[in-house]
Amino acid sequence: MNDLADVENARGDDRATPVGDRLRHIRAGGAEGPGAVISGGTVGSRKLWMGLVVNPPSSATDNHHHGDSEAGVYVVSGHPLYFYHDGTQEVCIEAGPGDFLHVPPFVPHREENPDPNEPVVAVIARTTQEPIKVSVPELYRLEDASAR
Repeated sequence: MNDLADVENARGDDRATPVGDRLRHIRAGGAEGPGAVISGGTVGSRKLWMGLVVNPPSSATDNHHHGDSEAGVYVVSGHPLYFYHDGTQEVCIEAGPGDFLHVPPFVPHREENPDPNEPVVAVIARTTQEPIKVSVPELYRLEDASAR
């Protein structure tokens, strides 16, 4: 275990502090609400971004994609709906706590939280540091993107 330098952060508080080439530990509850938890700005990450996203009750995003960023989603709580187009029709994925989703680069999609009372809480990991979000007027199959 000598290869694993401190897993605690330098100050021992709830937020991670960059400490060279060491592991960083962000304690449960250490994230100050939704947003970046692991990023270049918080721990010096070069390629990985992870954060907490909360979608309020009865909410929906617009149709969008995230450019060349790949994304992974882990649903912590709530029952979100994820929509994309398979080339023939709009497809809905119903997700729940414990589910994982993969969103490939440039794939147009939309997230919805139909529950009028419960927010959706999800952990997102992506492959870019920039918050890329490109709104599109409608969902379409990825191969059609060059024609738009």
